[in-house]
Amino acid sequence: MNILITGGTGLIGRHFINKYLHQHHFTVLSRQIHPPSLSNQLPGGAKEHQDKKDIVLIQHLQGFENLDAFDAVINLQGESLADSRWSEKQKQRLCQSRWQVTEQLAQLINQSASPPEVFLSGSAIGYYGRQQALDIDEDFADCYPEFSHELCRTWEEKALLCREKTRVCLLRTGIVLSKNGGALAKMLPPFSFGLGGPIADGAQFMPWIHIDDYCQALNYLLQQENISQAVNLTAPTPVSNKEFSQTLASQLGRPCFMPMPGPVLKLLIGEMAELLIHGQHVVPKKLLDAGFAFEYPTLAQALTQLLAK
Repeated sequence: MNILITGGTGLIGRHFINKYLHQHHFTVLSRQIHPPSLSNQLPGGAKEHQDKKDIVLIQHLQGFENLDAFDAVINLQGESLADSRWSEKQKQRLCQSRWQVTEQLAQLINQSASPPEVFLSGSAIGYYGRQQALDIDEDFADCYPEFSHELCRTWEEKALLCREKTRVCLLRTGIVLSKNGGALAKMLPPFSFGLGGPIADGAQFMPWIHIDDYCQALNYLLQQENISQAVNLTAPTPVSNKEFSQTLASQLGRPCFMPMPGPVLKLLIGEMAELLIHGQHVVPKKLLDAGFAFEYPTLAQALTQLLAK
């Protein structure tokens, strides 16, 4: 496939390109193009592959009148939720870094005479808001009205503007586990020193997914014509924050007895703490019903692979 991918120099984008470089051709859009960060993840380096026209790096969509040249679009662009406190100004950045490019892509697809076959557009399990319900699948509609829900709801609405022209999948993403960055990288230092522990009472659920399974699911969705709209990209076995903490500590051979009280976390990082204190028991029903096989269905399997020396 000839794929346009936004956020292609981010954690997931780099991994996906590396994994499927010899299966697809990529045009990579990034808010901050930095070829070395991409080339470090690619066998032979980015320049070699650019010479082969396997990868084309672009900084913006200006000059595109349509997306007729592409078989698929994968939209992963967006400023990290965890980079800084959620001031009103930062909330605007979080929203606009997602909404603007998604709306622009949808418009270009609508302007295409021969549009891409599929549009995989980012979202997050934050769409559901804080929840006490179990087994939240893609049909769950009783969402809690908070910032994360509003951000994801509008994000998804903008992607669906082109659903009459192409198949749209909304990627409701859980916590992506990778040894090269993301949440796990932030957790490893304190846990490695025996200073890790659950957040608040630890009862809140953490829907997670191994980055290899995430990327395999993306490739699966590119080809599964019967899957559209919301898709939960999480492992089939969500765990509580307490179980996650204990499993990680056990894998590292460290104790797990240093809880982070909720009020202290709120003091340290502000409203963003709500994402960690409250959780959701999200399950990937559409993927499982379609027959997708997870390589790392349990947390112990995922961490064993990621933490192997």
